[in-house]
Amino acid sequence: MNYARTVQQGVTYYDRNKAYAGYTLFTPGFGYGDVWLIDMTGRFVHHWRMPYPPGAFGRLLPNGNLLYLCRITGGPLDDFGGSAAKLLEVDWNGNTVWQYDDVYLSHDFCRMKNGNTMVIRWVAMPAEITKKVTGGLCGTEREGVMWSDALREITPEGKVVWEWIGYEHMDPDMDIICPLCGRARWANANSVFVLDNGDVLLSQRFTNTLIIIDKKTGDIKWRWGQGEVAHPHDAQVLGNGNILAFDNGMHRNCVHDFQATRSRIVEVNPETKEIVWEYEDEVPMNFYSFACSGCQRLPNGNTLICEAMMGRIFEVTASGETVWEYVVPFYYKHPHLGRANFIFRAYRYGLDSEALKNTDFDSTVAGKRVPAIGEKKRRAEDRIKALGY
Repeated sequence: MNYARTVQQGVTYYDRNKAYAGYTLFTPGFGYGDVWLIDMTGRFVHHWRMPYPPGAFGRLLPNGNLLYLCRITGGPLDDFGGSAAKLLEVDWNGNTVWQYDDVYLSHDFCRMKNGNTMVIRWVAMPAEITKKVTGGLCGTEREGVMWSDALREITPEGKVVWEWIGYEHMDPDMDIICPLCGRARWANANSVFVLDNGDVLLSQRFTNTLIIIDKKTGDIKWRWGQGEVAHPHDAQVLGNGNILAFDNGMHRNCVHDFQATRSRIVEVNPETKEIVWEYEDEVPMNFYSFACSGCQRLPNGNTLICEAMMGRIFEVTASGETVWEYVVPFYYKHPHLGRANFIFRAYRYGLDSEALKNTDFDSTVAGKRVPAIGEKKRRAEDRIKALGY
């Protein structure tokens, strides 16, 4: 069965026989720096109160530490979504063990197997290259300047050992900005994934592309997505070599207008460039997040999906059956989105995960459950008060 969408909060559905058991991590996107870990029934088992609001989200490292991208008000590109200024690694108790400061940080990060960290950042483009970029709304550069994505690999000591500048390798005739988007950014990379051979996979929102960068040369060796996906997020390589990504669906090219407003998850064979698996709701418009969002292939073959703009995390089987669903109960006021329970991404960690191997869950939050629907409308505010925030 495909479980219908709900307005309830907390865990709304859980099939114990089919879901992948573990703990789910999420970061309220408009909050104060709270990161929550819940069990399969929605009980809070751990909580981090970070010193800064999120630039995007946090994820757990194999050593159990939390790596978290921070947003600091007053940065030079505060008006860009995904803007950040500091990357913090904290231990289970919230103590800072490592940090990297850069006011041009953006969207995502990846702790590499060699101990280094790959980050996305922005860099201003030369005017002569900006003029060659195709697409976008005319005259919408930021104060006359277009910003390009860049990558840096940094050591634990903060030394830059590899750098990639997007505008030096992208092709203005191929990497075309969506005609309905502005020209302030080319192309707004929102996820970074380092492959086993060192090459780097990026998801690029405004050009509707996934690309693989040759680590040795900096050349773009693989490019896919235009005409297939619309403003994608969270691209990653699976164990079978295929690429999984969240296809947001914003500004989608479509023959029938009523089909345009939908999101889906796609798994692509990079050799054939064919979609070999996809998930979308039986009622397409029931599943839609025009920005952010993510997906994670779980060890049992299921897929965890974060529908960012609805604050909804759910798990589906390979056949598309929903076997677990959670709706975030924390709502915050946003100047453009109103009162929203937005989260950028979510991650599931199995019961045997290395990240949770030597940890103790908080006695202060363990066992506390999100109020169910039917209780008074101040659910989220009451929950925050009850936990002392």
